[in-house]
Amino acid sequence: MLSFGMAAFTLEKELVGTFSRNLETLPEARTDARTMQWWALPENATAYEKSRVDQIPPQQAMRECKAWLESMRRFGRPVICGAPSGFDFTFIYYYFQRELGESPVGFASLDLRSYAAAVLKKQYRHVGKRQYPSDWIDEGLPHTHVALDDAIEQGSILINMIRANLDMPHIFELIDLREGAPEGSAALSRSVS
Repeated sequence: MLSFGMAAFTLEKELVGTFSRNLETLPEARTDARTMQWWALPENATAYEKSRVDQIPPQQAMRECKAWLESMRRFGRPVICGAPSGFDFTFIYYYFQRELGESPVGFASLDLRSYAAAVLKKQYRHVGKRQYPSDWIDEGLPHTHVALDDAIEQGSILINMIRANLDMPHIFELIDLREGAPEGSAALSRSVS
């Protein structure tokens, strides 16, 4: 794992916290040729470069992440949502176990595509981001392959899915309530339909 990002949301689509770290590679790690070819593609190269800035030891990152997750408990019990969770959560869980001997979220993992299939009442293989309703995707949140960008984008999609599933009014844009967020960022939220 080169880097990871997490974004904490309330059901009101408030972004209340984020966490991201770039990791030093494990001593026994080797590069995978196919993965490195993918990173070398022009559309992915910038994200790879960003993942190699300010690297820290994995143990430090996981300790800091555990503390951040504990601080987010004031909003509820954390659930890791991945896209795909079988990939993302496996790495996070492995690193927590390897570096801390425990997972601060236990096994609480939700796969975004599986949830979408259930909400849309379609088979898993017939659902992907391209098949999501347009109001599930926030235009201003690109998928860049930079860990934190993708965590915010996927978290926003999840909130949109949950609200649709529970017949709650759609919220058009997230409300950024993170400490240090730009002044007026809470105004990003538009009217509810």
